[in-house]
Amino acid sequence: MKVTKIPFMEMRKIVACFSLALILISIVSLATKGIKFGLDFTGGTLIEVTYKEAPKLDQVRRLLDTGGYKDVVVQNFGSPTDLVVRMANKYTPELGGQVLKALQDDGKVSVSLVRSEYVGAQVGQQLREQGGLGMLLALLVVMVYVAIRFQFKFSVASVVALVHDVIITLGFFSVFGYEFDLTVLAAVLALIGYSLNDTIVVCDRIRENFRIMRDITPHDLINVSINQTLSRTIVTSLTTVFTVIVLFIWGGESIHNFSLALIVGITIGTYSSIFVAANLLLTMKVSREDLVPAPKPEFEDELP
Repeated sequence: MKVTKIPFMEMRKIVACFSLALILISIVSLATKGIKFGLDFTGGTLIEVTYKEAPKLDQVRRLLDTGGYKDVVVQNFGSPTDLVVRMANKYTPELGGQVLKALQDDGKVSVSLVRSEYVGAQVGQQLREQGGLGMLLALLVVMVYVAIRFQFKFSVASVVALVHDVIITLGFFSVFGYEFDLTVLAAVLALIGYSLNDTIVVCDRIRENFRIMRDITPHDLINVSINQTLSRTIVTSLTTVFTVIVLFIWGGESIHNFSLALIVGITIGTYSSIFVAANLLLTMKVSREDLVPAPKPEFEDELP
């Protein structure tokens, strides 16, 4: 396969400004608007209903929207005829009956109420804390792994690239007001693993090239390494993105935000693997001496 000769590191200052702008926008939005947490984190009302015949979820959502119930989550529960409706409306004993009436559509639909209960926000608070700790722990483990597997400068570059990806993905959800629930949290954690894998491929090629290419500057060596792994990076990313796009379009509302988070995250993760991590390595002045142990004094005279 023909290796490209794109001068990635010639664009590193422009790319750095672009990344800093995205991070700044994300941080400002997260600080001012925050994230629109879903019922998994905020609490709300859970209503379970059962139909005589399996309903179409889109039709159920339209009936609820017509009845004035906004921001609801409708999912199958156990069988095609059983549905769970989750909503942020304040719980009242009458709410279940009111929702049932809206779903019956003036008696046209045969549906009965199974249960109506309040889902507390205390569990949501614990989930937020544990999810945040989970992400921090994942980043810490990644940093230790890369430091052992490669070298400390590679560890710092990899973790900064991961933090870059997570902040921008969270910022995307904050700026556009998409709901952040447990499925999105799962997508962010999956993104950490995906982005790390992509970055490791580039770092591994840089390390190998430092060992075999001696008469070349780190700037040019990193350019060569990125170009050598570019086809693999693009093919992997496109294959994954196409799959996630299918889920986004046809996967249903329950995984809509999950697939959206992965689309954004994979795009940003691919970008950071090519530009951010390598840019940081160059900024930290990575060199052959960082990766190849210096020969012992008694063997120096024997080297060619």
